[in-house]
Amino acid sequence: MDSSGYNCFVDRDKMDAAIQDLGPKELSCTELQELKQLARQGYWAQSHALRGKVYQRLIRDIPCRTVTPDASVYSDIVGKIVGKHSSSSLPLPEFVDNTQVPIYCLNARGEGAVRKILLCIANQFPDISFCPALPAVVALLLHYSIDEAECFEKACRILACNDPSKKLIDQSFLAFESSCMTFGDLVNKYCQAAHKLMVAVSEDVLQVYSDWQRWLFGELPLNYFARVFDVFLVEGYKVLYRVALAILKFFHKVRAGQPLESDNVKQDIRMFVKDIAKTVSPEKLLEKAFAIRLFSRKEIQLLQMANEKALKQKGITVKQKRQFVHLAVHAENFHSEIVSVKEMRDIWSWVPERFALCQPLLLFSSLQHGYSLSRFYFQCEGHEPTLLLIKTTQKEVCGAYLSTDWSERNKYGGKLSFFGTGECFVFRLQPEVQRYEWVVIKHPELTKPVPCTSSHSSCSDPADRLSPFLAARHFNLPSKTESMFMAGGTDCLIIGGGGGQALYIDGDLNRGRTGHCDTFNNQPLCSENFLIAAVEAWGFQDPDTQ
Repeated sequence: MDSSGYNCFVDRDKMDAAIQDLGPKELSCTELQELKQLARQGYWAQSHALRGKVYQRLIRDIPCRTVTPDASVYSDIVGKIVGKHSSSSLPLPEFVDNTQVPIYCLNARGEGAVRKILLCIANQFPDISFCPALPAVVALLLHYSIDEAECFEKACRILACNDPSKKLIDQSFLAFESSCMTFGDLVNKYCQAAHKLMVAVSEDVLQVYSDWQRWLFGELPLNYFARVFDVFLVEGYKVLYRVALAILKFFHKVRAGQPLESDNVKQDIRMFVKDIAKTVSPEKLLEKAFAIRLFSRKEIQLLQMANEKALKQKGITVKQKRQFVHLAVHAENFHSEIVSVKEMRDIWSWVPERFALCQPLLLFSSLQHGYSLSRFYFQCEGHEPTLLLIKTTQKEVCGAYLSTDWSERNKYGGKLSFFGTGECFVFRLQPEVQRYEWVVIKHPELTKPVPCTSSHSSCSDPADRLSPFLAARHFNLPSKTESMFMAGGTDCLIIGGGGGQALYIDGDLNRGRTGHCDTFNNQPLCSENFLIAAVEAWGFQDPDTQ
């Protein structure tokens, strides 16, 4: 490297404009917590030389497989793999899914080097089947490597990480798609205003959220992506979710109330991210990201496992090529006496992503099966989760998403007892749309996770739990009121409790009442005392089982 610290792959003029080399030259701290704070504060962001040293150290410390390709391997194989091709004409590996190599202030030699490194990685990691984030990672690492071989070695260490608690980069379509579903779940819970906008302007909200990694690994300008990568190397995958959520929040703030620039919201978000410097600085982006009070890494990992399991059940495999997954409410085979197709699609966009891929299946209709709570239970038992819809005689519409099979009520010997999990929520559709989720989602300080020990049978297979992310049994709650989700007896059905009930319906499905409850911290969902015109219960049917 020359005196500026930049190597032969970098366009120095562009680099000087992107990142000034003005910061400190050394980093002495070794404690993880201090390192996290320095990364978030951008301690080494203004020093090209120091960032290179920090990357070297952080990547060296990644726990890896016993045999991991190093710089000498690259030197041995690059000539055989590249052959007589010119670097600029080299094809990209299939696993990058036609992803463009980000320029990131690289010159033509640098862009060619990225292609060579990617092909050598494909040779050494035949198990990688889908990894569209890798070109951006390699392009960035090339800035902070002496030569191609060193950059190859760094990328290989990131890919070869074998610490199950430290997920870094998705390397299969199954992992990528479950990450997209998990991101959709997080948007649904933590960015409700932005989610509402996405539902309103997009034909299929799942397709919008499937783009989230592209925002980070490709569209973000170099100085933003480098800041994100600084923290990512210290803290891991959860940082990526945080930053993508922050991007969506800023997008909503800027675009709410304005017409979108195109009829394609995916393209609008990409353009927003590409031009993000017009709106927010890297510091403000990270500040917003870390202000979001996400659940723990372990709980997010459990949610990802559940989403991955749902995809496997649909036949999606590790080796599968890219395919699109859509919301499953279709006009041609949907009919309800209470909601329209559009309203049902809106509700479907609220449910956990692993169920949003299922078709709605009518289980119970008071107009077909009669106004009987016992018949309601009979029709719904064996289905988990279910969706309850109520239309009042005043034409108000409200309901609840219920995570747990109604047969659970039988475990309490006829005594009215609450069950269910924190994925339950209540909502109203008419006269206005409003959703109320578990109070703990917005106030996680109310709980602390329960450590999973071998004495707890429910811990045996986390992926088998219905609601690993928000299940009440994973938390120490200060009182029962925060976990009163659903209860059913012979003479009434109750949703939400503690200081009131979100919904109460009598045994004849004739009368009901609604009010504030501690579980959901909700406003009344309709007139506080109401007469019922119609009740429906819907299940979730996998399209492949029809």
